[in-house]
Amino acid sequence: MRVQSVLARSAFIATQALRSSQRYTPNTLTTASTLSMSSIFPELCVFDLDACLWDQEMFEMPSMPSSTVMGDLNGRGEGVAGVMSGRNKISLNKGSLIALQEHSDGKYPGMKVALASSADTPKAEKIGRAALKMLEVVPGQTVWDLLMRDWEGTDVNQIGRQPPLSSNKAKSHFPMLKKATGIRYDKMLFFDDCNWGDHCGMVAAACK
Repeated sequence: MRVQSVLARSAFIATQALRSSQRYTPNTLTTASTLSMSSIFPELCVFDLDACLWDQEMFEMPSMPSSTVMGDLNGRGEGVAGVMSGRNKISLNKGSLIALQEHSDGKYPGMKVALASSADTPKAEKIGRAALKMLEVVPGQTVWDLLMRDWEGTDVNQIGRQPPLSSNKAKSHFPMLKKATGIRYDKMLFFDDCNWGDHCGMVAAACK
């Protein structure tokens, strides 16, 4: 599996990694044009949530998101740039927002997006799912809207650690993603920030 360990607490590297998968240059454009554009990108881009797709840890949030914070969406207009859980604002990391916007625009043909998060508690999972349905990628399109567009309304995302999920994404989240999507492990790109263990390395070692 192609994996990228995100050691900083953001997914800023996401856009650069996706762009780097486009392997042609203007000098090789003619040759590359004979290939399917979709063959040069991963078929599935998988994001962890906490401190990766967004800036907070859901188990630390005190309550369900209760209000929205409007703001600029990377020059694409004003939309929901944050949601409030008590006094805590949950926002997409800058790189995540850019990557999702480019995906929404169709910049990566043939690629779909899904989530793999080992949210600590059922409450943390509920808060995370609520935030996904409120935070916007572009005005009028939430993160959840984009995920549902990719999968024609089917929820393939693996969020939480309640059975049959676990804290080990290599043993639960990714096998279930593979089953739900039909996409091979070697066609996936995974972003995870975990700095107390190597989730990316565990998935790469176990999911072949």
